[in-house]
Amino acid sequence: MSQKPVYTVDQDHLIPVSDFPSRMAQIPPSRMFTIKKALDKYKEKAGAGAAVYDASQGDGGASLPGVPSALLEAALELQLKQGTGYDQPFGTPLFRKVTAENYWHLDAGTGWGPNNVVFVQGGRDGLNKAYNAMITLGHGRVGDLLLVSAVPWISYNWGPYGLGLNVLQAGGDPADGWRYTPEGIREAVAFAARDGRRIAGIVITSPDNPTGRTIPLEEQISLGKTALEAGVAFVLYDWIYHWVTDSGPSDINVVLNAFTPEERKRLIFLDGITKSLGASNIRSAHLLAGSRVVDHVVSQASHGVLPGFFAQAVAIAAYQQGFGEAAHSIIEPCSQSRQVLKTALVNSGLPHVLGDGYYAFIDVTRYIEAAGYEHSEALGGYVAEEYGVAVVPGVYFSHAGKNWVRFSYALPPQKTGQAVTQLLKGLDSLLK
Repeated sequence: MSQKPVYTVDQDHLIPVSDFPSRMAQIPPSRMFTIKKALDKYKEKAGAGAAVYDASQGDGGASLPGVPSALLEAALELQLKQGTGYDQPFGTPLFRKVTAENYWHLDAGTGWGPNNVVFVQGGRDGLNKAYNAMITLGHGRVGDLLLVSAVPWISYNWGPYGLGLNVLQAGGDPADGWRYTPEGIREAVAFAARDGRRIAGIVITSPDNPTGRTIPLEEQISLGKTALEAGVAFVLYDWIYHWVTDSGPSDINVVLNAFTPEERKRLIFLDGITKSLGASNIRSAHLLAGSRVVDHVVSQASHGVLPGFFAQAVAIAAYQQGFGEAAHSIIEPCSQSRQVLKTALVNSGLPHVLGDGYYAFIDVTRYIEAAGYEHSEALGGYVAEEYGVAVVPGVYFSHAGKNWVRFSYALPPQKTGQAVTQLLKGLDSLLK
């Protein structure tokens, strides 16, 4: 007798039929990977040898020295010892141990340790896994909301949307870098409720992409507590740029100790070496979270993206060396470039946001209006094609950023100085 069709799961656990995927907006490809093509048009006019300045990118492995060769060699030695068999869905015990002890120096009193660490293949993989956990372990519903800032990183808009989370951009004051406020968070929760939705998570990132806004740790804690008290299911702290600062990295123990054990279960942290070590193409990041989130992510990963060891090995080598020393070749030139850019922007009188990390966000309203442009996209094309400097139009991030541009100073300081000089020259030409 032939076998009849059977479901893999019991009837009570079947996913309800819904046509929401057919009604979703088409997710656009990120234009971060195509902006620099406009520089080719400048070279066609100015000559193949003309100097161009790519202030659009966020890849310290391309514009700065990136991962030192000695670390890559040390990672290779670890890879040779490890072999090429499968690792666990969380990575390896060694990665967990070194990350918890050598890198974060986790306070045992928080109850967090190596078992709270999960390796992920870069920041986007980590974010997608965090979003999935928020949906399943939070309010348990697709169609709820992820709360982001008014001008979020492009992939904050579309990564969660592809997984079934709608994205709500908070309000905010551009003069203050659109930073969250407690009142704004509560307003967003009320807005969601009026629409019959809940907020599955909020992303708090500092230093921020694209604005470069940096907020003190005490303020990050206050915002997280406000969100949890308002009914937001999870708070995700994205600290992928926190080593590239003038004040030093964030202390996770200060944050963990500010929350109760129950509240800690609703915190997720993302970090890695893609920015601070210029290891964009290494794809090495990790999540820290409570055991329930970790168990969920690990279980899902066992059927999805399994971690590769070499990316873990690079991080292990850097963490064992002492990360401040390992990442010096990225942190120091960014700090020098930050000062060069700050001086130039202050002298220019241009309104801007400039904290830490890789980016400054510059208000170019005056030039957009003078040229008769609709928003910053046409301006970005103009300065790239006519003056050889590529920046990211703020309209690519959100409507709130439509009159702004993102300028990356993940460059040697001399190059940053030349790039901002060329940008200002291009902007001034629009006033003539």
